[in-house]
This record gives sequence, structure tokens and C-alpha cells, in this order.
Amino acid sequence: MMSVVGSQPFIKPMQTSPSVSPGIQRRHTLPASEVRPLNTQDAISVFEIEREAFISVSGECPLHLDEVRHFLTLCPEFSMGWFEEGRLVAFIIGSLWDQDRLTSDALTLHKPRGSTVHIHVLAVHRTFRQQGKGPILMWRYLQYLRCLPNVRRAALMCEDFLIPFYRKSGFKVLGRCAITVANLTFTEMWYPISGHAYMRRNSEAIRFPQHPLTLPLTKTDEQVDLPWSPCDSSTQPLPD
Repeated sequence: MMSVVGSQPFIKPMQTSPSVSPGIQRRHTLPASEVRPLNTQDAISVFEIEREAFISVSGECPLHLDEVRHFLTLCPEFSMGWFEEGRLVAFIIGSLWDQDRLTSDALTLHKPRGSTVHIHVLAVHRTFRQQGKGPILMWRYLQYLRCLPNVRRAALMCEDFLIPFYRKSGFKVLGRCAITVANLTFTEMWYPISGHAYMRRNSEAIRFPQHPLTLPLTKTDEQVDLPWSPCDSSTQPLPD
């Protein structure tokens, strides 16, 4: 497996002052919001969200449960989960790929020497859609990839109705994807990661911590929203 410097492009919040009155402290110890790499213990929650999000739309899941466990075992550092009070609400799973274009092998293989991150799936829990969580999580994921010294780009394949969503995150259309699943065809898109030498030089200082960091949402985060969700099963007009 490629030696990757773990990175965490987020600022650790200040600890609560001991002088705060116990009466106004949270009644539990789970953080309000955190983003961390996924692990195999998260696999069932991941698959439940994914299945609900995709089966009703396309009839196919990007990853089945055994494939989720496969990638979270091989390359958990290329996954990211957003948790609210300990509950998974959105996630991304990726792996490394070593060719210019995606092929059917990219659906199941992790290439440790590759420089392309293949984003297999982005999904948001149905009760947390229409809140901008998909775009926010994708932005944080791409910021994280910028800190990895050997990553040069991100790639994904999507159905045509999702192209405007990924374009808003900075992805560009590469062309028709060679992969088909049942009767579904896809467009391949990519995002340049190279050219961030400053981030890589400083990646030692922003590595993933041993324990997940609490990530309070900023007002900017809350204001970022789309009129629809890429994983919403209801028919929504595409953004201009």
C-alpha cells in the first residue's frame, strides 16, 4: 500500500472552558458534528444510506456491502464520513487508480501506486438532504486530497443528470465512460489536484488525528446549499 501522509485540513475547535456552568453543557459526550475517515464498523450504516439513495433512482448501488467493507479495509484513508451526534449522515468512499480513464477494474480495485482518486460514491442520508451537506462534504474531501503528496487528480463517473451538481464542485467533463452497469451509461468527470505544492509541503502539520476532531459548522457551511440533492429520490429541477 502506498505510504500516504494522513491529512486533516480542518481546525481543531477550542476546548470547552472548565469554568462553564454544568447546567449549560451538553448532556452527552458525542460531538455535535464531526468529519473523520470511515472504518469497517461503519460499513452497514454506509450501505443503508447508499441503498436508500440509489436503488429508488437507478436500481443499482455503486457499492454493495462486501465492496464497502473491501475498500474500507484496503484504503480507509480515501473515505470521509460526516457524523451528527454520532450518527452517519453523509459519506464519500474513494480508492486509488493508476490509469488515465476509468475501466471496469476501477469498480473493485485499489491501486496503491496510482495518482488518481476514484470517487466511488457520495451519498447523504434522506433526512439530511436539502441542507447543502453533499457539496460541503465534497469540498472538504477535495481539500483533504490536496494535502496528499502523490495524488494528482480525482475522477468519478455519474449519470448525466448529476453533471451540473459535480460541475458546481469544480469537476470537468472528460467524456463518455467506458463502464456500463446493466442499462445505465455514465459520464466520466475529473478534478485537478496537482499544483498545490504549498499544501503538500505543510501536510505534516495537518494530518488526520488519532481521534476524530469535532468540526462545528460555520455560518458559511450552513449557507452553502443546492435546491436539490444528488441522491434525492424525488424528481427535482436541475440547477442552472
